[in-house]
Amino acid sequence: MIEWCLRAAGTAPSGANLQPWHFVAVSDPGIKRRVRIAAEEEEREFYDHRAPQEWLDALAPLGTDSDKSFLERAPWLISIFSQLHGVLPDGRKVKHYYTVESVGIATGLLITAVHAAGLVSLTHTPSPMGFLNDILGRPPNEKPFLLLVVGYPEAGALIPDIGRKPLETIATWR
Repeated sequence: MIEWCLRAAGTAPSGANLQPWHFVAVSDPGIKRRVRIAAEEEEREFYDHRAPQEWLDALAPLGTDSDKSFLERAPWLISIFSQLHGVLPDGRKVKHYYTVESVGIATGLLITAVHAAGLVSLTHTPSPMGFLNDILGRPPNEKPFLLLVVGYPEAGALIPDIGRKPLETIATWR
């Protein structure tokens, strides 16, 4: 199922069709543990020192904090990397165009595919995320874009009632 979802993500349009993304699908418990430890370290720093009060207030209704135990419990973590530039076999760099937009579209397709497959996902973006390069062995021309937590919902999982804006406030017809 995860392979099917990644294939769907790989169909995203991209600037000059350079496909500036790389996905690392992790199910290994030891790697997930290392990711959790590093992510929680960044999250503690964020919550305790870097986050403005306004941001903490916005997060409060969601009930989030620096505990990220779900990173170990979920069957899959998919780390999405943005390639700042390509590298040819001879080591020469290849400029990528519209990288953020392209990787964002691929990530959206991945999330849609995950949900269409009957799974659930949670986006996680500890900042900074450079620890993912180290743990997952990715090269310096790749920058972590997002960590997607994927699986079936746990029994008794609580989902905050966050609501959505009504259509008339997010769309206009002319």
